[in-house]
Amino acid sequence: MIYKNGHALVSGEWLVNHLNDDSVRIIDATYYLPQMGKNARDEWTARHIPGAVFIDIEDVADTSTGLPHMLPTSAVFAKSMSDAGISNDHKIIVYDANGGHMAACRMWWMLKTFGHDNVAVLNGGLVAWNEDGHPTDTAVPAHAPTTFTATFKASMVKSKAQMVENLESNAFQVIDARSEERYEGYEPEPRPTKNLGNIPGSLNVPFIHMVQPTLEFLFSSHETMVDAFEDGDVDRTKPTIHTCGSGVTACVNAFAMYLLGAEDFAIYDGSWGEWGDDENLPFSHGR
Repeated sequence: MIYKNGHALVSGEWLVNHLNDDSVRIIDATYYLPQMGKNARDEWTARHIPGAVFIDIEDVADTSTGLPHMLPTSAVFAKSMSDAGISNDHKIIVYDANGGHMAACRMWWMLKTFGHDNVAVLNGGLVAWNEDGHPTDTAVPAHAPTTFTATFKASMVKSKAQMVENLESNAFQVIDARSEERYEGYEPEPRPTKNLGNIPGSLNVPFIHMVQPTLEFLFSSHETMVDAFEDGDVDRTKPTIHTCGSGVTACVNAFAMYLLGAEDFAIYDGSWGEWGDDENLPFSHGR
């Protein structure tokens, strides 16, 4: 069965045929956790899909909070797109060197949150692109600066205060994309927090079920995604807030549910890095 919102996912073959299409812009949104010891910008400099600009989610962020890669203001986001030669008239394709989960899906969500719906993720990212023998480049794209207007959709992001309110209202189901061990609090967080565990009432659907690590990180089939959400007791018709450790892999689950047809969703931007570090907030350990 095909995805209901399959327009949000493009193949390498599609992108190869649109590399010279001036109505298309490509973003390399590769991101690595600090402890991985890798530099995404250096990797982009050494090799990227022809025409791709590099946008770092750590740079295009609200740096005043002490939390990593928090959503920036509309002005900051608009300037980053404009400076990269991306306008509201472009169809934007996002990819990363990790198959899509670090952090192409985050960039997809950011663009939609700032009002740009004409955006798609490259299936398999740079992993599948290289495996299929498609061309790469080292040249810096010569896109002239343009104008991008950001229209903030507040409904697509949730704050800590809103998450606290949801504990009482249960207006949204909450899906945690972390591994089962981290969700249950039996494995430490990559970014240490005072508490380990999960937000009370949240469901656990590890994001890794949405991609296929043994198949160039191509996204899983419609059926596999449906099964994963059903196994996690998710109601795909209900408004949903996605969370994880820092708001990156939560976007993988959000993207997968969007592919399946769910459009009423948001990201808890602070995620466990914020919630788990606040000793005044309740948390659950185990299931």
